[in-house]
Amino acid sequence: MTLASPEFIKALPKAELHLHIEGTLEPEMLLALAAKNKVQVPQHSVAELRAAYRFRDLQSFLDLYYTGTRVLREASDFHALTAAYLRRAHAEGIVHAEIFFDPQAHTARGVPLRAVMGGILQALDEARATTGVTSRLILCFLRHLPAEHALRTLEEALPWRGQLAGVGLDSTEIGHPPAHFAAVFARARSLGLRAVAHAGEEGPPAYIEQALDLLKVQRIDHGVRCTEDPALLARLVREQVPLTVCPLSNVRLRVFDTLADHNLRTLLEAGVCATVNSDDPAYFGGYLLENFRAVAEALALTRAHLMQLARNSIAASFLEPEYKLRWLAQIDALAASR
Repeated sequence: MTLASPEFIKALPKAELHLHIEGTLEPEMLLALAAKNKVQVPQHSVAELRAAYRFRDLQSFLDLYYTGTRVLREASDFHALTAAYLRRAHAEGIVHAEIFFDPQAHTARGVPLRAVMGGILQALDEARATTGVTSRLILCFLRHLPAEHALRTLEEALPWRGQLAGVGLDSTEIGHPPAHFAAVFARARSLGLRAVAHAGEEGPPAYIEQALDLLKVQRIDHGVRCTEDPALLARLVREQVPLTVCPLSNVRLRVFDTLADHNLRTLLEAGVCATVNSDDPAYFGGYLLENFRAVAEALALTRAHLMQLARNSIAASFLEPEYKLRWLAQIDALAASR
């Protein structure tokens, strides 16, 4: 068995497909923006914030996550947040990022959607020009809010239709099945938008089936509970439905007790198109490179496993075919040279 070095993992061209831009809000930036925008937050130091990042479950994280989003007020805030993530992504060997954002978390506070979009899009354009990192933007609906609210958000975003790759579904999973959003996703499809959805993280395998059959998604975000349903697992393999797995997040939110308990290797060896991602890295203890390194060590992943994860991330992305072929060829070349 050939284990990969940290340098090899970093050198692999990788796409990150499950990244909430609001979840990259590091404590230092959070406190600086809180002071700039005169927003009161419960914690008053970096140490206090990091101490608060001990979560019982998904909801305990979301409570803190939405508190943090309150410091984001102006286009310059969203620009700084996105630019900081993209600088780190480039340094970690990420060549393409498909970034989630939650407009409802901001417009509900009176922040204009044009400020959110303007700041994020400017940072995406700058990163592509200066580092070559390509990106796609995915508008996510908050599933704990009514579907009618999601539909209004989609219509409000139509002026930026050309800058959106697709729509997603996130936030509190249990008690909010994908079926509730079938009409919203049908409207998004009519606009030519692709679709992804969080399912099978804390929610049951049936939520994965609903996302596939009712929302017509191209990818499942998380999806790790699929192994509880052999027929569903077989379908994911047969149809090569990508799963955007987030190992450190899964441990922090108690989906798995430890990384050694994670089913990522099981998914890979079953033939699932699984990928590794960082989810909300400021809160979960690591960006993409740390997720790769941690899971490689905990699950004794070989170079072959890690190359497959990198290949899967490129193949499962919304990149144009010629770009996919370019990065897949570089992965193969890297493997042959070491």
